[in-house]
Amino acid sequence: MQQLEVIKILKKDLNFNDGAIEKLKKFAELVLGENKNHNLIAKSTEASIWDRHILDSAQLVKFIDFNAGSLADLGSGAGFPGLIIEIFNKNKDFHVKLYEKSSVKRQFLINVIKKLDLNAEILGDVRDEVLDSDIIVCRAFKKLDRVIQVSREIAKKPHKLMILKGKNAQEEINKTFKTKKYSYKLVNSITNEKSKIILMEIHQK
Repeated sequence: MQQLEVIKILKKDLNFNDGAIEKLKKFAELVLGENKNHNLIAKSTEASIWDRHILDSAQLVKFIDFNAGSLADLGSGAGFPGLIIEIFNKNKDFHVKLYEKSSVKRQFLINVIKKLDLNAEILGDVRDEVLDSDIIVCRAFKKLDRVIQVSREIAKKPHKLMILKGKNAQEEINKTFKTKKYSYKLVNSITNEKSKIILMEIHQK
């Protein structure tokens, strides 16, 4: 899927406005530029950044209540999906927090936020920080059982959990939920028929 095709989907199906699209273009340039120095995304996915990374992240806006208060992105990396969600966000009272343990990636995120005039907050390793958001998202963070463990044990309050998973999503769910039964909803990804979005409501122990 090429850039123009992805932009059409972002505008028509996900309601990204022209200002957000321009910021996404600049963001893609910044990621690809920095990727020459540091491994932010796999080199093999650079040519498909618009569907593989941007659209994959952007599809989460369909499930987010932007009046909810705040959203945390665990293991934000280059800003997927957290910065994509922040670029879409039109509510100044909705706070996006990016948790990333790599100092190199944190510095990249800080630079992007300044250059694109975004409002996200950068934090370190989630285990060393306070996790108190109403919505938690993650993509390529950890295995499902570890994500749920972090979500249930470190988060300070009940929240919605949204996890972008690749082609092994169902296999991970079966393995993780073999001993513990959690209620969840599985949604097909719009970028790959085998990829899934796992939606959960998490209540603390």
